Formats: sequence, C-alpha cells, structure tokens
Amino acid sequence: MKDSAFDQPPVGEPHELQRSLSNRHIQLIAIGGAIGTGLFMGSGKTISLAGPSIIFVYMIIGFMLFFVMRAMGELLLSNLKYKSFIDFSADLLGPMAGYFMGWTYWFCWIVTGIADVIAISGYTQFWFPDVPLWMPAVGCVALLLSLNLITVKMFGELEFWFAMIKIVAICALVCTGLYMVVTAYQSPAGHAATLSNLWNDGGMFPHGLMGFFAGFQIAVFAFVGIELAGTTAAETKDPERNLPRAINSIPLRIIMFYVFALMAILAVTPWRDVVADKSPFVELFMLAGLPAAAGIINFVVLTSAASSANSGVFSTSRMLYGLALEGDAPQKFKHLSQRAVPSNGLIFSCICLLAGALVIYLIPNLMHAFTLITTVSATLFMFVWSMILLSYLAYRKQRAHLHQASRYKMPGGKVMVWVCLAFFAFILVLLALEDDTRQALYVVPGWFLLLGLAYRSIVRNKLQAAKGLQ
Repeated sequence: MKDSAFDQPPVGEPHELQRSLSNRHIQLIAIGGAIGTGLFMGSGKTISLAGPSIIFVYMIIGFMLFFVMRAMGELLLSNLKYKSFIDFSADLLGPMAGYFMGWTYWFCWIVTGIADVIAISGYTQFWFPDVPLWMPAVGCVALLLSLNLITVKMFGELEFWFAMIKIVAICALVCTGLYMVVTAYQSPAGHAATLSNLWNDGGMFPHGLMGFFAGFQIAVFAFVGIELAGTTAAETKDPERNLPRAINSIPLRIIMFYVFALMAILAVTPWRDVVADKSPFVELFMLAGLPAAAGIINFVVLTSAASSANSGVFSTSRMLYGLALEGDAPQKFKHLSQRAVPSNGLIFSCICLLAGALVIYLIPNLMHAFTLITTVSATLFMFVWSMILLSYLAYRKQRAHLHQASRYKMPGGKVMVWVCLAFFAFILVLLALEDDTRQALYVVPGWFLLLGLAYRSIVRNKLQAAKGLQ
C-alpha cells in the first residue's frame, strides 16, 4: 500500500501520536467501555422484558464479545505499527474495508455521543428542572472538547475517574443488595429480599423464549464501547503487556459488574415490580432507606453518560486522523497540535455531537429519541465487531506464520469467529421484529449507500491525482 499509515516515522517523533497511556489508564478505559450507560439506564426495560433470564442475556453477549476482543488483541499485537483496528482491516481486507470501517466507527461514536448528550440533558433536569434541555448538551460538549484538547493523558485521567465512580456505585449496589438478602429485608409492598426471587415467580424464563430474546435487543447497547482499548493501541505504553491485560480481565468484569448487580436488584425487588422506565439502581437504594440515593445515582448515571461521550470524542478524532493519513478523509484532519492531539478532528466531531441538541428539539420524548439512536448505534457497532472477525479470518489465511508465532492467540480460532458472526446475524433478526427498533434499522442502509458514493469519488480523485503526477 502506498503512502500507508504503516510507513509513518517511528512513534515518538514530532507529529506522531504519543504513547502516554499507562496500564492504569488502559484498564479503566476497558472497564469504562464495558460498563455503559445501557446498564444504568436500560436495565429496567430489559428486566421487564426478559425477567430473571436477563442475567443469561448479559452473560451470552459478554461471552461472544470476549472472543471479538481476543481476535482484535491478536491482530493488533501481530504488527505494532497498527494504530487501531481500522489499520488492520485496511491491511488485511483492502483499503475499501478500512474506509468503510473507519467512517462507520466514527459515525457509531457520533450517534452514541448524541444518545449520551440526550441522557445528560434528561438527567440534569433532576437538579435544574427549569433549564432548557439544549443548554446542558452544549455545555457538556464544550467541556469535553476543551479537556481533550489539552493532552491524551488528560483523556486517560478523565476516563480513569469516570470509570472509578461507576465501579464504586456498582460495588455499593451489590453490597447493599447482599446485606438486604442476609437480613431478609421486608419491602413496603411486603416482599422479602431473598435469592429465591430469581426463580420463584414464573421461573428464570417467565416470558418464555420470546421474552428471553427480547432482552438481547437493548442489552447489546450496554456493551457498546467494549472495543475502546483497541483504539488506544498507538498511545499505549508497552502495548504487548498492557493490551492483553485489559482484554483478559473483561470476562471477570462482566460477571462482577453486570451479573452481580442484576442478581442484587432481582433478589431485593421481584422482577414484576421493576419499573421499565426507571433506574432499578435508584429504586434499590431508595428501598434501603437512603433518601440521597436518587441524587447520588443520578450523578453516577450522569458521569457514565459523560464518560461514554468522552470516549466518543477521543475515538472519533483518532479515526479521522487515521483516515486522513490514508487519504480517505480531508487532509486537515492529519494535523496534530503541539501537544500531539488531533485538534481539527476533535473540533469537527464535537460540532457533529451538537446535533444532539437538535435531536432534542425534533423529538421532545427523550426516551423515544434514546431508543431510536441506541438501536442505530448498536447495529453499526455490530458491523464493526463483524469486520474485526472477518479481518481475523483473512489474517489466519494470509499471515499464518504470524498466527503461529503469536503469544496471544485467540481461543477457539476460526470456529468461534463463525459462532460470533452467526450470533450478530441473529441479533439483527431480533431487532427487525420490534416496531421501535425496526425504524432505526432503515437508517443503516442509507449510511452505507452514502459511504459507497463518497468512496467512489475519493478513488476517482486519487486516480486523477496519480495521472497528474505521471
């Protein structure tokens, strides 16, 4: 590949991304990515749809995505010049794949960022009910832009503390739930806190298989961002040591934070009593007699949404930088500030995020807007995860010697790749069955059509430029 991003000067030279993120940052970025707003905001709806079987839903999705992460880890470590998964998809599947994946991932995070901005606007109403919805949206984007312009280390620090808040909140919830079960707490409605609440009322699958499958639609969004550690590859200190650490600890985190949190909620509050449009986290703390709980959890959800938006701002600017190096995005996005930050990409992504304020105007029902946008986001993320898996298949075929030499092989190999791809196809079918999620699916073909047309003009321009040089 001519003028490839892999032919750039060695890392550390001026106008190169700097390796500033330590193991502490990478670990917490991976955690922050694995614990999304979907857990705090969407778990009430998933419990009402699937009942206690929602625990298995989160475990299955987490299991599948672990293999996607392992495939990504092996590919990134096979060539340390890869700055992110965009680079290896372009290298193994061709420049068109890199182009589609880069721009789709950028769009994924813009859409997710808009969902987070909507969530932030909604949750600030708790303290400031008279403030117009668009003001917190604009304020949040301006703050994230200014902090990310400073250094990449500032992004790492922000993400570290955002993730710490989420971890402390979930640990507090699990401990509170455990205490209430041990003391056989009686709720005002007369329900005793006991583990048997998980299976006493209609068993683990009270709505049958269809109810179980319905839980997958919303739960997928909770895992959006799990691949974030892969976008930090070019800015990670000692990636051969730190990336595997971050990826290997994902299953344990999913069990700790998702499974235990949901078990604590369902043991204290029978699943029929969980309200779909309220945070079960708030409800549990309220039952425990903590009047400040609503305010505290509100703050946690707010930081969770801000964390996700922060990740979006970071990753989209790096995507634009990588695409510009390949000639697939305007050359202005190649520019790095004196602090080695892709400032033009950051500013452009933040301007696009402000579309969240416009969405709030167009769709006043925040929950409806949130559902539509998160479905678009989840669908596009599944495309990105599938492209990582297809890149792995190409790598096994084209670079068999690198796979043999790898010290970080993906378990299950090609078989698990096909299992994961079949699983994503199954989720798409489920999304097409429900009315509210089906509407969002219509957006996705439109996005790919737009990309295809743009790619044709880019290829044409590149050919003309090459002829002009001859």
